[in-house]
Amino acid sequence: MNATGQRADNVGLRVAIFLLLAIVGLFYVKWLPYYNRAFVAAADHTIGTSILMGTASAPPAPSWDAALGYALAYGKAIWQAMVLGLLLGSAIQALLPVDWIARAFGKTGFGSVAAAGALSIPSMMCTCCAAPVVVGLRARQASPGAAVAFWLGNTILNPATLVFMGFVLGWNWAALRVVFGVLMVLGVGYLVNLTVTSKEAAETETELLKLAASESSGSTSNPFLRWIELFVRMAVRLIPEYIVIVLLIGGARAWLFPAIGPAIGNDIGWILAFAIAGMLFVIPTAGEVPIIQGMLSLGIGAGPAGALLMTLPPVSLPSLVMVAHSFRLRVLLFVAAAVVAIGIACGLLAVALNF
Repeated sequence: MNATGQRADNVGLRVAIFLLLAIVGLFYVKWLPYYNRAFVAAADHTIGTSILMGTASAPPAPSWDAALGYALAYGKAIWQAMVLGLLLGSAIQALLPVDWIARAFGKTGFGSVAAAGALSIPSMMCTCCAAPVVVGLRARQASPGAAVAFWLGNTILNPATLVFMGFVLGWNWAALRVVFGVLMVLGVGYLVNLTVTSKEAAETETELLKLAASESSGSTSNPFLRWIELFVRMAVRLIPEYIVIVLLIGGARAWLFPAIGPAIGNDIGWILAFAIAGMLFVIPTAGEVPIIQGMLSLGIGAGPAGALLMTLPPVSLPSLVMVAHSFRLRVLLFVAAAVVAIGIACGLLAVALNF
């Protein structure tokens, strides 16, 4: 067999392994557990207690015990998905042909944003577990807007979460989430792509040509060894900073969320405060459902609850830090501000519709 045929066989094997990892991994970590959990939500109208504060009326006071307790509870909920995210993020860079991601998601038009948003729907990861995949997409020259759409869509358009939400909170809340979710994923992603300058586009094209030349020349290392190397490198870089910030956020959650009750009404000040707090805080997949359920049962207004509906899942301080090397600072600041703004709009509409 000639060198071209060997390369083609090698590419086929690499792509097959990537697809097998994605399908089997998501089935085991996401699809099957969520399928079973949907029956619990339908029967009991709950999917568990709030990870934010349990059955109490407020999160625990800031302390190392509160920090460690939250980090352990959160880590137990997401560790499998985090490992899968690291495996997929590194596999995108090591196993897939260099130009595949750029061809599918590299353009700065609306099409790449829509394609990435659609791809995010079956992924269903929390914002931090999706972050390594986003890093991998950007390393293979996916456009900033497409990467953002994939990142946001994982949580905000998660079909399992929407089902849980319908059975637990009501289908009106699920419909509200869909409307604002589509706006967030497609709108924010498209606006991010509009900020790409001609210089940045030229830099992307140059980097892609370098990657393609390296792959075609055969100068790159064994792709499977490179996969292991990238996995270790990503884990060593991302996990320590992630753990530290989750500890800090978990310990300080009483400062982000004061005592919950009827005193927290539908004033714009409360809606703004909860939108910002929700954007910064970190939760596992679908964690917003029991959090909002618990808060509503304690008498919180629909406005702050609506704000949390759109700001708790899509980004968090830990996930923003995890992808910081993959985007320009202005892009991440815009994404964070856009999430808060959409959360405020959702909260105001929830009040207007008498949720």
